[in-house]
Amino acid sequence: MTAGTGPAALPLSLYREISRSDWARLAPGMTQPLTAAEIAQIRGLGDRLDMDEVREVYLSLSRLLSLYARSAKSLGAATSRFLEEPDTTTPFVLGIAGSVAVGKSTVARLLQELLSRWPDTPRVALVTTDGFLHPNAELQRRGLMRRKGFPESYDRRALRDFLTQVKSGADEVRAPIYSHLRYDIVPDQYVTVRRPDVVIVEGLNVLQPPPGSDRVSIGELFDFSIYVDADPDVIAQWYVDRFMTLRQSAFSSPSSYFNVYASLGDEEAAATALRIWNEINLPNLLENVLPTKHRATLVLQKTVDHTVGGVLLRKL
Repeated sequence: MTAGTGPAALPLSLYREISRSDWARLAPGMTQPLTAAEIAQIRGLGDRLDMDEVREVYLSLSRLLSLYARSAKSLGAATSRFLEEPDTTTPFVLGIAGSVAVGKSTVARLLQELLSRWPDTPRVALVTTDGFLHPNAELQRRGLMRRKGFPESYDRRALRDFLTQVKSGADEVRAPIYSHLRYDIVPDQYVTVRRPDVVIVEGLNVLQPPPGSDRVSIGELFDFSIYVDADPDVIAQWYVDRFMTLRQSAFSSPSSYFNVYASLGDEEAAATALRIWNEINLPNLLENVLPTKHRATLVLQKTVDHTVGGVLLRKL
């Protein structure tokens, strides 16, 4: 199955389909603001991110997002003038969705850096929805540990309330912090958001509709949303590759939740990673994550080497 075919294919009439070469031409004369060392720090395990990728894909994207943010701010100010009220413009909220191992965290970190270089969006906060997972103790109580990452494993009300406060203009909003080393929420630690220009929210299920028709969708609180897309078979290989790398690094720490995998041989480790993917991550992708792709404002279509091959942009 390719990124644009099969049961989750997008209604392309709603989107502009833009090749990488055409997309790259949308940033003429823009200076590369990041050094190779900065890009290396942003890049996640297995991601293909270099100076060319940033220049040809993400500079144009950050420019487009800055235009959307500026327009949203201008419209907010105009509305306040119409209502004869003080300007109550709230942060521009960007949602980034996609599968495990597809590289959405790298995209989020990169856009945070690039957007902060534009004059209209110097203050950019990044929040991951991992912080809104129920603690492991609660997941175990509910029998959901093997469905961690599925919609029911999140405190969706807390996430919705967080975003509602952000879009309501609250002076300060806190989000829980998640430790990938501990594989759990860090008690009594938070990231604090103080009315920045942009809030980026990255996670698996950020575009999913609410379980009840009478509830507000998280996606309704986004000003712009991105879906990072790739063929599921390709993502599976990326997941296995990342698992093998982590086995020799983070998993080797005695405090790591996954330390039990550190001593596995190569063949057994690869088989274990593929089993986890097939039993947990692939079903979640096919049942919950991939069906939300059509809700995104923009889709980044990744190729087998982790680079972006094309862009789909929803028509206004």
